[in-house]
Amino acid sequence: MEFTFTPLGVSAAQPAYGRHLAAHILSVGPESFLLDCGEGTQFQFNTHGIKRNRIGHVFISHLHGDHFFGLIGLLNSLGMNDRKEPLRVYAPPGLEEIIEVQFRITQSGLPFSLHFQALDPLLVEKILETEHVEVHSFPLAHRAPTLGFLFREKQIPLNIIPDAIDRYGLTFEQIRAVKAGEELRLADGRLIPNTELTLPPYRPRSFAYCSDTAYKEDLVPLLKGVDLLYHESTFLEKDAEMAAITLHSTAAQAARIAKLAGAGTLLLGHYSARYPDAGVFLEEAKPIFPNTLLSEEGKVVEIPLTRSGSR
Repeated sequence: MEFTFTPLGVSAAQPAYGRHLAAHILSVGPESFLLDCGEGTQFQFNTHGIKRNRIGHVFISHLHGDHFFGLIGLLNSLGMNDRKEPLRVYAPPGLEEIIEVQFRITQSGLPFSLHFQALDPLLVEKILETEHVEVHSFPLAHRAPTLGFLFREKQIPLNIIPDAIDRYGLTFEQIRAVKAGEELRLADGRLIPNTELTLPPYRPRSFAYCSDTAYKEDLVPLLKGVDLLYHESTFLEKDAEMAAITLHSTAAQAARIAKLAGAGTLLLGHYSARYPDAGVFLEEAKPIFPNTLLSEEGKVVEIPLTRSGSR
């Protein structure tokens, strides 16, 4: 099952040097989640072949325009394309009112159900559970109430060792029970341990999205061991004073968070327009956290399946 993250907008505050505003797609199996929706998101969908009707949930980190000004246009286009499936939007308080005013003044509406869930920007809480993932929101440190989002994959069912099915003549019901972790009781009374019937389990994967935020070391316990960490890197260390004033992070600070959290991979993004070449962010972060990547628009980052160690 795929677990991929696709950045669609990596620029901070305004488009610059061909870089677009914040928008990203997280795909877990058949489920697609939109993280932020800056101006131009729909154009990026078209450019990078994103199927917008697969999106069932939208997460808005905060109510600065570069993170949500594209939402009203996306909603309107979904309506024009006769979407019927409900859409859920998770955001700090206030977004529902903003969207309702726009639809009311323009005398328009939607042919599908739109559900808003206002999140408490001061709490760590589970906000969504689907067939494949659990999602928690958590507070960040920015000038407006801002949330990060943590996605954790549910345990994938066990895989049966192929010849075990024929060896023990397993029925469909027994196969289902073994894949759920149960031992096998044979007709003659013998008990076959599950570990003799199945391959080592796949390790559930995880992704964290830290949008606009100042350096916030108390995030580390929450992010511990996350496979892929997206962390904003608006500035370089030479502009750390500006980062502190605007409550943003430097690339070096993002790398320190990744290192302290023991993340698998760090993905930098949200680059200030004062830097024409985003490569400078990578140069600053890699000495601190070697497994660092730059967010590149349309470039898919995959979290591969890995099996747990010996049982």
